Amino acid sequence: MADQAKPIWEQIGSSFIQHYYQVFDTDRSQLGAIYTNESCLTWEGAQYHGKAAIVEKITSLPFQKIAHSITAQDHQPTPDSCILSMVVGQLKADDDAIMGFHQSFLLKNVNDAWVCTNDMFRLALHNFG
Repeated sequence: MADQAKPIWEQIGSSFIQHYYQVFDTDRSQLGAIYTNESCLTWEGAQYHGKAAIVEKITSLPFQKIAHSITAQDHQPTPDSCILSMVVGQLKADDDAIMGFHQSFLLKNVNDAWVCTNDMFRLALHNFG
């Protein structure tokens, strides 16, 4: 399906996802531009609030190189004109095995720019023990 046929929230969500993972994989210290001082990140259950805390967490992750591969993404408009995006994919960090992950974003238009107000990340690890 051509981008013009997709609803605007899907176009915005898809563009955001492409940008986010491109920046994360090349220079994650630059991701601060997409967050606000009110943004929240939940990373593997730990909570971070505000742009500075989020960027500190993301840049302190213990790997040198990472590559994300997006398997699927879904986007929905919210009643208050935001966009909810969910991503399923795989990542490869340094020499570790490939792992699955899930990530959700809530995007909001602030001063004609889309920012991430909420971000939740989990590796797709299961303990069936």
